[in-house]
Formats: sequence, C-alpha cells, structure tokens
Amino acid sequence: MIISAEVDCIIYDAQSLKNKRAVLKRIKTRLQNEFNIAVGELEFQNLWQRTRLGLVTISSDKQIAEKTMQQALAFIDSFPEIERTETHLEWL
Repeated sequence: MIISAEVDCIIYDAQSLKNKRAVLKRIKTRLQNEFNIAVGELEFQNLWQRTRLGLVTISSDKQIAEKTMQQALAFIDSFPEIERTETHLEWL
C-alpha cells in the first residue's frame, strides 16, 4: 500500500529563505531517518514563511502505512518553529 500526504505549513520565525531551509532540512532529515519515508518540498520554495511538503510511505500492510504516516505527521507537529495548517492524505 502507498499513502501520500501533502502538508501545508507555516514557519513563523523565518526571516529569510536561509532560515526556512535550515528548519526544513532538519525536519526532512529526521523524518527520513526515523520513519523511512520520502519527503520533499512541493511548493512555495521562494516564500520565507510558507511551505508545502510531500510525504510518501510504502508498506505491504495498509495499517502499518497509515500508522507510519500518522506518526510522521505528529512528529512534524512536535517542532515548535513550524505549524501544520492543512493536510491531504491519498491512498495510491
């Protein structure tokens, strides 16, 4: 089973693209290492305080894929410098 998520986020304290990219790099690296999922920035690359991340995970069991994605989304929520505003999940 393949599940993907598009996650809109706001980074309130980012004062430049450099600040934004530092926050995103830390989050993306930890998501990839801890949950073994693919992560990439989909939109708003040139805006300082807004981003849309794409997350994808694959598993032979639907429940495991769903659990992994929910844990990854909760992990994003644990970072105080970023706020998740909208999330769209899709099964492929």
